[in-house]
Amino acid sequence: MKAPLPDNEIDRLTALYALDILDSAPEQDFDDIVALASNVCGTPMSLVTLVDTDRQWFKAKIGTEATETDRELSFCSHAILGRDLLVVPDATKDPRFADNPTVTCDDGVRFYAGAPLVTTDGFALGTLCVIDNEPRKLDVEQLQALRALARQVTSQMELRRHAIALANTTARLQELERRKDDLAGLVGGDLRAPLRLMSQYLGKLGKTGYHDAEMGDLVSKAVSGHIRGFIDLLHHLTTMADAGFGSESLHMRQIDLTRITQRAVEAVRPIAATKQIWILNQAGGPAMPILADPVRLEQVLTHLLFAAVKYTPSGGRVRVGTEIESGPTVRLDDMDMPDGMRPDLFPHLYYGAIANPSTVPGPDRGLAVAKKILDAHHATVALSDRPGDGTSLHVVFPFADLTPTDMIEDLIAA
Repeated sequence: MKAPLPDNEIDRLTALYALDILDSAPEQDFDDIVALASNVCGTPMSLVTLVDTDRQWFKAKIGTEATETDRELSFCSHAILGRDLLVVPDATKDPRFADNPTVTCDDGVRFYAGAPLVTTDGFALGTLCVIDNEPRKLDVEQLQALRALARQVTSQMELRRHAIALANTTARLQELERRKDDLAGLVGGDLRAPLRLMSQYLGKLGKTGYHDAEMGDLVSKAVSGHIRGFIDLLHHLTTMADAGFGSESLHMRQIDLTRITQRAVEAVRPIAATKQIWILNQAGGPAMPILADPVRLEQVLTHLLFAAVKYTPSGGRVRVGTEIESGPTVRLDDMDMPDGMRPDLFPHLYYGAIANPSTVPGPDRGLAVAKKILDAHHATVALSDRPGDGTSLHVVFPFADLTPTDMIEDLIAA
């Protein structure tokens, strides 16, 4: 049974294309998620799918060599019609899929569970799905983990796109500052005398109504001699008018760091539970107001916590808290195991988010993107590692009395 098109199909495709992710190279962050989903759900196949006009393309996959399939045959085209999991315990008994060629073939699909990848604007772009050639059911813990992992996929995609947008905004700010310098040089230098002469001439013409031929001739010569400068002046003014911050910049407002941290912990907890990792949430107490983009910051904190869970052995312990250091602070401790086994988080955080993250490709790209978003929030990141204590990450934010104007000026100066 062919799935109907979503009511918002045009807008949905626009949102998908805006992420600029279709046909992109494999990335370890997404590969890790499908591997974890397959392991959690006990299925041989897991995919991150993106539903295009007439195909579904796989951003990440395990258990298949295919890179895409026809949209008309895809289970995921049905899954994106909803906002929660689509679970098919036995496809041969489901009228939507019983005669699907992917079901009727040898070793065909029997079990499918897909969590829609829903953006912050509400568009379902594809799914994180798990597939088996045997009928099965998932328990509540597995279903919750699949939902949480799908949210992590969406956050990864949006953060990457937003980091590019921030870089573009920074470039525009730098161009704006250069134009301001050029404009000051023009108005305060070669064009000052011609502009003063034009002002005098026009002022006299306005008062008397009579044309002063001698002064008019001087203005004409001044203008013709500096026509290039006047064109440059208009160009600079136009560029400055067009160099606004646009919709790509962070949407900063005062938020409570404690509450955002608690939300991030709860988003990752179902994933941690599948690895028997204990998350001790000490993010409580009084509110800690900071200036931040609540959506992007929550995605970043969730990704940092997900990294801690991903690189911690089963049975490990992760502690999260908020406190005041030199400013409102989120502290993440990936603690050593009682048997002496150590988590593997430190090198990933160090090389992915601390040591020149923009030049580090591959497995820790998500951490590099998170660091760029934190930099845009003027947050300071400190990392330590000590045998017996584990890895400790401190993210310190400015107090909320820093105005957005101050932040923009600091960004330009940097």
